Amino acid sequence: MREKLKAMAEEKYRRFAASLLPPETKMLGVRLPKLRDLAKQMAKQRELNKWRAPHDAFMEEKMLEGMIIGYADLCFAERAERVRGFVPKIDNWSVCDSVCVSLKSWVKQDKAAVWDMLGEFLVSQKAYQLRFAVVMMLDFFVDEEYLPQVLVRLDAVKHEDYYVKMAVAWAVSVCFAKYPAETMPYLLRCSLDDDTFNKALQKIVESYRVTPELKLKIKAMKRR
Repeated sequence: MREKLKAMAEEKYRRFAASLLPPETKMLGVRLPKLRDLAKQMAKQRELNKWRAPHDAFMEEKMLEGMIIGYADLCFAERAERVRGFVPKIDNWSVCDSVCVSLKSWVKQDKAAVWDMLGEFLVSQKAYQLRFAVVMMLDFFVDEEYLPQVLVRLDAVKHEDYYVKMAVAWAVSVCFAKYPAETMPYLLRCSLDDDTFNKALQKIVESYRVTPELKLKIKAMKRR
């Protein structure tokens, strides 16, 4: 499998992608669409049990394992167990975010059960377990039913890791872009630290879904 991934890799893309990731990240340079196609092919061929990212895994090997879990035809309980086993392997934002998107079928199987399971990761002090839970929420739970609970959970995340803070800020901005009237009261009373709060405001202002009038109000809320 590693040789197959190496054959799909592009050095120019590897250099570019590596510049966006922590310097210790081991990567080959395989583009995400190619990786997703391979994962779907392996999932269809029921090769899930034949593939686990090795101990010395490249980033793409970890992504492949996580994506296969998302694409394979599994019952809810088995997929949940495999997610529990995979999440501790996440060691950068790219693996986290790419795999989260791949878990759409899992959420569709039992959204309420996934929501409950995310609570397990939200009490962790490990940065990428927290980020996994936050990104899953912003990907699949920013809706009328879950929005109030999402905001409560985001406010409870307290961690100094940059990638956790940025995930929370991103999630808050998604909540505001989709539900500005409901999210504004949260922004006025939240307990986010200044860095996370200001980054959330920045992302809201950058959103094309937010009106110019609201952007002016948001800019005035920046903490000094």
